[in-house]
Amino acid sequence: MNDILDRYESLLGEVDSWFARCLSRHPDLIACHQGCSACCRGLFDITLLDALCLKRGFDKLPIDVQQAVQVKAVAPLVELGQQWPEFARPWILNHIPEPTWDEMMPEEDERPCALLSDDGACLVYAQRPMTCRLNGIPLIDTSGEALFDEWCTLNFQGCDPMELPDIRHSFTELFTQELLLFRELTRRIFGKSVNELDTIIPAALFLDTDTVSLIRLP
Repeated sequence: MNDILDRYESLLGEVDSWFARCLSRHPDLIACHQGCSACCRGLFDITLLDALCLKRGFDKLPIDVQQAVQVKAVAPLVELGQQWPEFARPWILNHIPEPTWDEMMPEEDERPCALLSDDGACLVYAQRPMTCRLNGIPLIDTSGEALFDEWCTLNFQGCDPMELPDIRHSFTELFTQELLLFRELTRRIFGKSVNELDTIIPAALFLDTDTVSLIRLP
């Protein structure tokens, strides 16, 4: 499985390169930078592939740091489990109706991510999920198709980034490669390829072989 995670980290590096190019071309329009934690709030879904990648980075942290982070991560898992008993270990979302996800992860939740250090830096920055890397800039494919047309309000003030062709990237191909890796990962783990298994960051911090084995496939 490590080979898949290595390939996925290379794909994540491609996202970082795109973001860096955008920043170098528009430093006056993009406020995002390593250490900014304005968007590191609340809960959001990440794929099992992202969760395993994140856990690999988390396992490299000092034990005392891991334990302190897990203490913070337990609270949202307990709260969600009390309100939605069907959200229990292994904390996979896909058997829960998607409209319920919005109730479980409201946009107004401003609780900091458990992986933020005291100075606001991500403790697993090199292994942070893809959605964390994509946040802040609209996702416009090289074809011109808008895959995501929102952006951080700290960015592009007084400017419409949808009209900037040099922030475009081959996102359709990128997401195709992500899906292929995900399907290969699930085939190896479960003997069957699936397209989607999602969880949240607090749950990813408790992933292990026994937890993954509890996942029920669609």
